[in-house]
Amino acid sequence: MDVVDTLRHRQDLAVRELGTDAKERQLIDKLRDIYHQQGIEVPDHILKEGVAALQESRFVYDPPKPGFGTTMARLYVGRKNWGKPVGAALIALLVLGVGYFGVWQPYQNGVAEAARVELSEGLPAQMDALYQTIFEETKVQQAVLDAEALRTRGKTFAAEGNRVAAEEAVAHLTALRDQLRQEYTLRVVNRSGVRSGFWTIPEVNTAATNYYIVVEALDADGKALSLPILNEENGETEIVDMWGLRVPEAVYDGVAADKSDDGIIEINEVGRKSDGFLDVEYNMPVLGGAVTRW
Repeated sequence: MDVVDTLRHRQDLAVRELGTDAKERQLIDKLRDIYHQQGIEVPDHILKEGVAALQESRFVYDPPKPGFGTTMARLYVGRKNWGKPVGAALIALLVLGVGYFGVWQPYQNGVAEAARVELSEGLPAQMDALYQTIFEETKVQQAVLDAEALRTRGKTFAAEGNRVAAEEAVAHLTALRDQLRQEYTLRVVNRSGVRSGFWTIPEVNTAATNYYIVVEALDADGKALSLPILNEENGETEIVDMWGLRVPEAVYDGVAADKSDDGIIEINEVGRKSDGFLDVEYNMPVLGGAVTRW
């Protein structure tokens, strides 16, 4: 083994000398001289064995050729360096995968299915129930006709997948039902700081004059209700608890005279809204228009 070490350390000598028998003998002679200079006597058969071992590359490491097996072996050997971060990444991917495919995706599918069922079955069922309630509670045919039109239109929207429009149909049916159930008395407002009537000159016809009495809707407990009122001057509907109701000039003058004698309007009931009806039944002539601002 010492001979091989010497040859390894003197690789330039070995490379130059090996190749032929004559050169092999020369190399052995040189090796003998090297050891002799060091005071070491090495038998010839030992020197020959060392040279032969070098020729066979028995003590030379030849790195493996690149390939899949070599790469996998190196990865396995170096697993302590990359194992933990890669393992953590794999665990994170596993958690994300389980969360997405096992929780989030089923949840989303469930939400989508619930929305589909609600649109195809739930909303139409609500429309049918509201229509049936209106049909049973109304005392006027117009409410049934309005409810039927709303239900038909709403179901068409639901079948088309138009959720917003279908929900609007349900909202309109609900409002129609609530309107039928309302009960209140329409009275002229008669309290300090609030006018009981006023008149205006319309911009479209300055030769005309519109007369209004200020009214409010009171329930059975005397509480003022807020109702949707269409303003005839701008075409907008507002929720208000007082509004101006347009009346003939004679009615306006009669209310003004009633209030002027003692500050109290004795004949203050304009009409009544009863359960099962859509509109107010008026006790005095009205022209139907209204304003919400004056």
